[in-house]
Amino acid sequence: MSNTIKLAVVDDHPIVIQGIVSLINNLENMHVVGSFHSGSALISFLNNNEIDIILLDIMLPDGNGIELCAQVKKLSPKTVVIAISNHTERSIIMQILQNGASGYILKNASVEELKNGIETALRGELAFSREVIEIIAKPSVNDLKGRPKFTKREKQILQLIAQGKTTAGIADELFLSPLTVETHRRNMMQKLDVKNAIELINMATEQLLI
Repeated sequence: MSNTIKLAVVDDHPIVIQGIVSLINNLENMHVVGSFHSGSALISFLNNNEIDIILLDIMLPDGNGIELCAQVKKLSPKTVVIAISNHTERSIIMQILQNGASGYILKNASVEELKNGIETALRGELAFSREVIEIIAKPSVNDLKGRPKFTKREKQILQLIAQGKTTAGIADELFLSPLTVETHRRNMMQKLDVKNAIELINMATEQLLI
């Protein structure tokens, strides 16, 4: 690896970015060419610049890293994406890997783990911090069921439920009958195996459905 590896860091917390940039720039043959607080800013930069590795957070102000990873791989297939996150849900780890990520490293990982992860990913292998390897090895009951599929209408209603709107309010806004809204709500609760709206929102948030 004689050539300098060009990296970008995407995270919505400035202090996290500063810490990662400082660590990376102290490593041999690695240099951060851009740091971004949103997915749109990264895509704008990637349209005009080459990046070898992107260290990508899962939660961003304009979307999530899972969907952004797919965008990056479509725009620049050779760019390696490694998720850097606090999220330890196995379903989230598997989703971003399915979207083309080459690794998943928790933010509590050591500098050595991060460095080794970058080098491993550049060799074309999957890179994980130690804790992530343990998470992947132990799927939960929900993981074995697979991620539920929500229709476009269900996602619309889910967003409005999350905003605290009533069945009547949602029905008026979407030009549906209250019965139709309630039917969609029940279907979503059944898909996520939850008993009430609060559990529905919590589980949907964990699954990055909203």
